[in-house]
Amino acid sequence: MGTELIFISIILVASILQSSTGLGFSIMATPFLLMLFLPQEAIQINIILSLIISISLILKIRKDIDFKLVKRFTLGSIVGVPFGVLIFINININALKLGVSILLLLLTLLLICNFKVKSTKLRDFTVGGLSGVLTTSIGMPGPPLLLYFTGTDTEKGKLRATTLAFYLFIYFISLITQIIITGTNKIIWESSFYSIPIVFLGLFIGQIIFKWLSQRTFRIFTYILLICTGVYLFLESLSLL
Repeated sequence: MGTELIFISIILVASILQSSTGLGFSIMATPFLLMLFLPQEAIQINIILSLIISISLILKIRKDIDFKLVKRFTLGSIVGVPFGVLIFINININALKLGVSILLLLLTLLLICNFKVKSTKLRDFTVGGLSGVLTTSIGMPGPPLLLYFTGTDTEKGKLRATTLAFYLFIYFISLITQIIITGTNKIIWESSFYSIPIVFLGLFIGQIIFKWLSQRTFRIFTYILLICTGVYLFLESLSLL
């Protein structure tokens, strides 16, 4: 019962973050799902639920989507996905978490210090590629996008809509790739199915929160989210290496 309550709490909070920020589900859910499931199971549950969330929200926010940016992210991710699969199969996942956590914390520090980056086509492709790598390796495409959008001072509505549109592609491709390469099991699909009502409750709450978030509050919230994720991944990777 305790494990089920923890699982429900993770899904609810992550869904609220996804709906209110466009980026929170994988960043919040994946590290904690790894405490309850095997890596393959945690990653596939995250991908399935994230795909459901993106499909549920995309029609409501389609007017804010930057389709040119989504195209560049998508093209970049096509290159990154195979590398993510190779990493998942051949490299110690905990070592990867350690590297990601350190990079995440360093880049977040730069953003807090008001470091800015200008959006270019090459950087768009690169960010998409990194997201593709992280999606198929650890199920977390969000950090590169969140860092990039924050550094380019992207408006919160455009950030959320563009990210969710990109997620429709990257999560679908990653799920198919994961199933083909590593297989799937009953636990993954049962856990995902039973989570759907919790996900929709979280989406409803998150939509309300989004309307009340100012751009400044949104920025502060993303910093907190990035730092917490980086610290958690860092501590978790050290304890398991």
